[in-house]
Amino acid sequence: MSKPESKSVLTTGEVAAICNVAARTVSKWIDSGRLAGYRIPGSRDRRVTREALDAFVRDTGIPTSTPTTEGVERVLVVDADRETAKALASALAAETDREVRVSTTAFAAGVECAGFAPRWIIADTSLGLGEVTGLAAWIRSTGTGARLAVMGSAFTPQEEAMLRQAGASAIFRKPFTLRQVVEVLSRRLAAAG
Repeated sequence: MSKPESKSVLTTGEVAAICNVAARTVSKWIDSGRLAGYRIPGSRDRRVTREALDAFVRDTGIPTSTPTTEGVERVLVVDADRETAKALASALAAETDREVRVSTTAFAAGVECAGFAPRWIIADTSLGLGEVTGLAAWIRSTGTGARLAVMGSAFTPQEEAMLRQAGASAIFRKPFTLRQVVEVLSRRLAAAG
């Protein structure tokens, strides 16, 4: 079971534990519109996204017993090969203080982005060049400020230019080292301020 601070969607009980209140109080906050949340269709249960809770805690100044994840740099690794994606994600999470998640399709990445709000998306061209450029266009259209890094075995100069034009902030040619990825992500984030 995931710790509440690592989940992107929380139950009212988890929110209550974080905010040191009763679950019924959280339900009242949701019902009154003070805390953004939603009901699960066909159920009385409610859910709250991590982002909504972070905003609520920030806006109300309510003390919490569990640190929220606001300010933690999040990275989403997108690769058609789940094992490769998990290996890179594990290495990145172990090497840095980043929270890292994995998706295996561009569509799943888009869904994951909605609740996870990654600062970086690292996509492999094993998804297909069209999928990666489509993901780049979607990132730009959402205005989230997420940055895209692309990894792949080989790129023609035209493909690299197309990826950069689509919005890729970094391109990694395989084989690359984890240290290269960490340095580029850190350098680009520092430059972005």
